[in-house]
Amino acid sequence: MTLTTPFPYKAGPKIKEITVTPIAVVDPPLLNAAGLHAPYALRTIVELVTDDGISGISEIPGNSDIDAALEASKPLLIGRDVFQLHEIRQVLVDHFGTDTAAQRGDAPWDQRKMVHIFSSIEVACLDIIGKVVGRPVVDLLGGKMRDRVPFSAYLFYKYEGAGGKLAFGTDPNAEGWAAARQASALNPAEIVAQAKAMCAEFGFQSIKLKGGVFEPRQEVDAMFALYEAFGPNVPLRIDPNALWKVETAIQYGREMEPILEYLEDPVRGQAAMAEVRKALKTPLATNMCTTSFEDIPNSIAIGSEDIILSDHHFWGGLRASMTLSGICETFGRGLSMHSNSHLGISLAAMVHLGAALPQVPYALDTHYPWQSDEIITAGRFTFEEGAVLVPQEPGLGVELDREALARLHQNYLDCGLKKRDDEPEMQKKQPGWKFQSVRW
Repeated sequence: MTLTTPFPYKAGPKIKEITVTPIAVVDPPLLNAAGLHAPYALRTIVELVTDDGISGISEIPGNSDIDAALEASKPLLIGRDVFQLHEIRQVLVDHFGTDTAAQRGDAPWDQRKMVHIFSSIEVACLDIIGKVVGRPVVDLLGGKMRDRVPFSAYLFYKYEGAGGKLAFGTDPNAEGWAAARQASALNPAEIVAQAKAMCAEFGFQSIKLKGGVFEPRQEVDAMFALYEAFGPNVPLRIDPNALWKVETAIQYGREMEPILEYLEDPVRGQAAMAEVRKALKTPLATNMCTTSFEDIPNSIAIGSEDIILSDHHFWGGLRASMTLSGICETFGRGLSMHSNSHLGISLAAMVHLGAALPQVPYALDTHYPWQSDEIITAGRFTFEEGAVLVPQEPGLGVELDREALARLHQNYLDCGLKKRDDEPEMQKKQPGWKFQSVRW
């Protein structure tokens, strides 16, 4: 007896073209543990086009070495079926090898190569697959658990300045958040003013401060100023980016216990985090000490954090992030999402992932309010009460604005930046300043 099926196997569309376009987007002079943001933030836009003319796009942090690796991956990927993501990943691993935890580096941002390459290819493939089957990416990740994904206000200490060609200058005609975005924020009062302007514009219901800039007393005072201004119903977080010593983190962590939702990366490394965690009631979150699957066994063994802040750019894509979600659920870890300076393609991917996660107990991070440029045809995403509506169109639900792509690529060519390095930018304001992995 011969069995037949009404649905014979059909190969998916194959990758015919890959375009890698580095861009530079206007970024204000934001301060952080590693120094100062340059006037432009670098991103890379990847576009795949199939043999039947379907386009898929993605966006990752910009870095000339990763861009070169993406160019080198083209002959490996041309002709591959976009549905065969396991095969695509294996081909890349065979060529580039796997990342190690040590390659992440000491800076607040991730410097690994393979995770960036595969995440960019995977997201673009999922965008194509969604268009082929007529479903949004969230459905390819298991389906939508919520219609809107919540985000948190992300505050920065900063020098006065609008970034871009204005650098430390400002646009006197700016109003509302556009004006607040270029104002200085160097003390608790100015941080509160920044928070009020951002929450008024975007409706955020929780607030995070990027710390590790000033001595801890000033930053803790800023957190109490935020608590006084917004009250007990607005969750607060602070991220010193691992610059504090263990005793410093315990001292100020205990002081802030009554007001914090969580404390992010107060100290460097899993062992130090575990020591602080044992001393505090406040949950500890990380995107620095547990940043890959190989980090997880020791994390669980010593108890280094309560919450992992995932980032699909750094964990190897959207599906890997869903795997991480399952691991967190198994071992009693909370899960939220890290952010870097990004545009609408990355935000769309984050929203699809955030909608698919079984639980989102903590509003996700986003730098999006700090960016004024955009690269999608529909224009900038709208936030309602701090949340973004999940796109319902097939794939990511966003399309590439090619005029904006050309303009932002010209920014890249003109600005001369090839990778992120906040130390030289900081030296423009503080000559001789050097990054220290532990400062206070």
